[in-house]
Amino acid sequence: METPNPIDIRVGARLRLRRNMLGLSQEKLGEAIGLTFQQVQKYERGANRIGASRLHELSRVLDVPVSFFFDDTDPVRAPAMGGFAEPPAEAFESDPLRKRETVELVQAYFSIGDAAVRRRLLDLAKALAAGGEPGAEKPPPDPGKRGRRQDRT
Repeated sequence: METPNPIDIRVGARLRLRRNMLGLSQEKLGEAIGLTFQQVQKYERGANRIGASRLHELSRVLDVPVSFFFDDTDPVRAPAMGGFAEPPAEAFESDPLRKRETVELVQAYFSIGDAAVRRRLLDLAKALAAGGEPGAEKPPPDPGKRGRRQDRT
């Protein structure tokens, strides 16, 4: 069996990333473009090459430009990796942006309709991430706790 071309693997990985960002199953994506989920799987692994017309259709269904599939810039943060060089497998697997948990968190965050609540959640996440680090950003005071003393036990 022949090894997939690194470019086909890269395009497939970007396809999988975008599909997961949108919360689509392989089956749902397949239905949208007239394929079985097994064919989508093969595209995502790079086992099957994606032709130009199919790539155009995928870009339309996934609401990204065709260049997205070749872009080395992470869709959430830069800088670019440079060229089509594949990162080591462990870097791909350890990248938190490629985990389903991250996608679910981002979807839940943006499903919060109130922008002020979203901002408070973001501030809370930053405060939790900073922990007790020196110079860590402190969360804004809670206006509901003004003037109250905390009981110490």
